[in-house]
Amino acid sequence: MGVEIERKFLVRSDGWRSLGEPVLLRQGYLSSHKARVVRVRIEGEQGVMTIKGQNVGAVRGEWEYPIPLVDAAELLLLCEQPLIEKYRRRISHAGHVWEVDEFLGVNAGLVVAEIELAAEAEAFELPDWVGAEVTDDLRYLNSSLIKHPYSAW
Repeated sequence: MGVEIERKFLVRSDGWRSLGEPVLLRQGYLSSHKARVVRVRIEGEQGVMTIKGQNVGAVRGEWEYPIPLVDAAELLLLCEQPLIEKYRRRISHAGHVWEVDEFLGVNAGLVVAEIELAAEAEAFELPDWVGAEVTDDLRYLNSSLIKHPYSAW
């Protein structure tokens, strides 16, 4: 079984904007049930299908598979609406890679930074542009943002 250990934070300043190359992500959910999320994503020119189990703190099962781009585009048409659209930057900082997501559409204005860890208790250094942790706030799950967009908060 694959395991994802991820922590999520709000971004508090624009220090990240000059770091990393933005890549457009379009993703949708065939299932957004909290116990079993099935996501389809187009990232640049790559298609990916991901299955995730229910979160237990910052940990959950995760299985991810490349799929043909044409299949990903067709599957996005079957997904719950709206789709999640965002620019992602991968930024190296103090031995870790941070993923900064700047959301578009009905979630515009939301910017979050995520870090994946090898162990739940792994130490890491926060960049100065990272703010409050929201790992345990379910509103910030992408699968929640399709039902309760940031613009409606």
